[in-house]
Amino acid sequence: MTNVTIAMLQQMKRDGKKSVGVVAWDTQLAQIADRAGVDFVSVGDSVGVNLYGRTDPLDITLEEMLVVCKAVRRGVTRALVSCDFPYGPLQEGIASALRAANRLIKDGGADMVKLDAAADFPDAVRAIVDAGIPVFAQFGITPQTAAQHGIPYSSQSAPDAQVPPAMTAKLVEQAKLLESLGAALLDFTNSGPVAGAAVVSAVKIPVIGGFGGGPWLDGRVRLAHTAIGYGTKWLDSKTETYANTAKASLDAFAALIADARAGRQIKG
Repeated sequence: MTNVTIAMLQQMKRDGKKSVGVVAWDTQLAQIADRAGVDFVSVGDSVGVNLYGRTDPLDITLEEMLVVCKAVRRGVTRALVSCDFPYGPLQEGIASALRAANRLIKDGGADMVKLDAAADFPDAVRAIVDAGIPVFAQFGITPQTAAQHGIPYSSQSAPDAQVPPAMTAKLVEQAKLLESLGAALLDFTNSGPVAGAAVVSAVKIPVIGGFGGGPWLDGRVRLAHTAIGYGTKWLDSKTETYANTAKASLDAFAALIADARAGRQIKG
């Protein structure tokens, strides 16, 4: 397969083709996703909560992000690799943001960096782009902005068609700002079909979405662990996903224990 480029993703938008990515934090899953044909692998700062078992999503450092970024880079040969900024470098100013971006590219091996709440830091976004580093700019609907506009929001369901026109207009404005600053891609959190479709038609760069996204966007990104049902929550979950690795693993470990305790040769 041909190596994926940002220009290719932008052309896919113009052609009406959907792009697909996964969030991964280790070599093996990145390698499998790359072989399956994803367009990009996003190294998410959610690694602290989802892989390390922490409770604070901000409890992740640049050094830790570099470790997982390098791991993913080793597993990817053709897809683009995007790496999240942890909380801190962007909030500390332009110089700090540039240092972090350069480290994620040069030391971590990322092809682009993802900046959360990017519209709040326009000068830093511009500086990173001017330094020749592609930016995957995140923006969208948060619990705080949903509350301000009186629309429902929970961890189980994203905002939908109840997004008011004023909020949609604000989101379109942010998307256009990020595009004008030179962002290569947009990550629209909790888009919903109304605001999502409005933003997609307002900008020329691809608009990608994870939670709260849908077919109205230019592309989708999903946690690899969610796609394959990996994690203890999937042992009892009724939510449909593409596989249930958790249950398969539980059964496999139970069989291993049974063979070992019975004095049988173990498999593999």
